[in-house]
Amino acid sequence: MFFFIGGITPKVKILSKKPEICPVCGLAQAWYKRTDHYLNLFFIPVFRVRTGEPFLMCERCERSVHEMGAEYEEFLEKQDARCPHCNRSLHPEFKYCPHCGKKV
Repeated sequence: MFFFIGGITPKVKILSKKPEICPVCGLAQAWYKRTDHYLNLFFIPVFRVRTGEPFLMCERCERSVHEMGAEYEEFLEKQDARCPHCNRSLHPEFKYCPHCGKKV
């Protein structure tokens, strides 16, 4: 008599080497991830059956880009903020430029 135990299970893989800044909570705890599905035989993953789409998910607030919606769109627009006086790159939340000291 032979028993066969197998199936397809999802496995989340972290794609990025460093965390990104989360647009919702503002902390650098968002990672690019992908959910792949593997064929398991006797609870051991043998090979990947399907590769998932990459997505950004925050570890702190546990929200993905799809759940962020408009908040993520606003974050992307502010991402490349520059000082109007010295034209150097700065964080979008800064009220004063750390390079020239003038109000943004």
